[in-house]
Amino acid sequence: MPITRELFIGGKDVPAASGRRAEDVNPYTGEVYATVAAAGPEDVRRAVDAADAAFPEWAALAPFARRAILLKAADLLDGKGDQVAELMAHEAGGTRPWAHFNVYLAANMLREAAAAVTAPRGEVLTAQEQGALGLAVREPVGVVAAFAPWNAPVILGVRAVAAPLAAGNTVVVKTSEDAPIACGLFVADVLREAGLPDGVLNVVTNAREDAAEIAEALIADPRVRAVNFTGSTGVGRIIGEHAARHLKPAVLELGGKNSVIVLADADVDYAVDAVTFSVFMNAGQICMSGDRILVHESLAEEFTRKLTAKTASLQAGDPNDPHTVVGPLVAASAAQRVAGLVEDAVAKGAKVLTGGGKPDGAVHPATVLTDVPKDAEIYHAEAFGPVCVVETFSDDDTAVTVANDTENGLTCGIITENATHGLAVARRIRTGIVHINDQSVADEPQAPFGGFKASGYGRFGGRWGIEAFSNTRWVTIATQQAHYPF
Repeated sequence: MPITRELFIGGKDVPAASGRRAEDVNPYTGEVYATVAAAGPEDVRRAVDAADAAFPEWAALAPFARRAILLKAADLLDGKGDQVAELMAHEAGGTRPWAHFNVYLAANMLREAAAAVTAPRGEVLTAQEQGALGLAVREPVGVVAAFAPWNAPVILGVRAVAAPLAAGNTVVVKTSEDAPIACGLFVADVLREAGLPDGVLNVVTNAREDAAEIAEALIADPRVRAVNFTGSTGVGRIIGEHAARHLKPAVLELGGKNSVIVLADADVDYAVDAVTFSVFMNAGQICMSGDRILVHESLAEEFTRKLTAKTASLQAGDPNDPHTVVGPLVAASAAQRVAGLVEDAVAKGAKVLTGGGKPDGAVHPATVLTDVPKDAEIYHAEAFGPVCVVETFSDDDTAVTVANDTENGLTCGIITENATHGLAVARRIRTGIVHINDQSVADEPQAPFGGFKASGYGRFGGRWGIEAFSNTRWVTIATQQAHYPF
């Protein structure tokens, strides 16, 4: 019997005004796991009404009280690993280790946000006028519109709301249609249990065909003062255009075409382990996944042989099987899209070292390609699936040129035993994130997380996340009467 969930507005579970519902399908079995309320524009207005009404009291709440709620939510989340594992397996095909990592990182994001509540915020400025004191003060903006994706649903659902709440804002979340419970309603459940006041966080779920209308209605509401979105570059462009049209700041964390560069001084066995994780964790459905593996020609034969063997050993299939490494993609259509990228590359001259072929429902085997020409779609397109392309290079200049040959600029890994060499290469890579002697997938709640170029703008994490959802005001205090010319 499918689970039934409603919208979460004003602290209450309420049906959509139209009474419509949407199906939440298990990608591995194809069965309906849950049905959720399918919101319309009138429900968006109700959610913003609730958030706007709750804002003054939440913004004025004592910082230590706000911090206590976020800390309690983190502790509650820590105890829900098994629940999240079941939820993520059913909604998004997530494996158990991936689900438990979601819990671990999301709980620490809440703790980092809690710490930010009582951290110093603002500066004392040098004033031009004698006897005056100048201040730069950071204050909450009001209602924040947040768009939470499905691929790391608890991590990214929490990230969408943690910093805005810590800064004193209220939030309306529009969930992904592919994991509406894990990335939105579950996060709201945890915060509600922790004592978050009614209306401070509101969650809107919708039918897939209504997504564009719901997003536009949410961003266009004049009471919404900031936006954050994590997802594809294509959809991010639309969200960014809506926000710009209404003169609202946005944090956009978008797609990547990420490289892992294996320099000549790398430890090959370590590089193989690092690359395998980067490419195939969560079936490659991470914005930071390694699409391009660039290997120095002196290591290419050994590295490619070992990577191919390790990849071929990875079990794909049922996310509930503890031995599964590569679970299903979010939908059978996603697996077909990845298979199409591989087929196109092979037709244009690429070689399949392992994997490939037709997917089994939503399951696509772990795949390694080589000799991929520039006119193959996968050369530039984000794979967002369990597939990578291995290329060789002869010198640092070539590696940097290839890594930068993309419109995206999210992250990069550089595998080397020489940190000085790694840093020299890293300084030339045009991304928002780079990891030296590590692969491309990483996130820490205190770090500035975000991309460059078509991978978006703005930063989540640490003080940068708080600043993104705050309004900086200049305040002066005159300690003596000023003199005026007339």
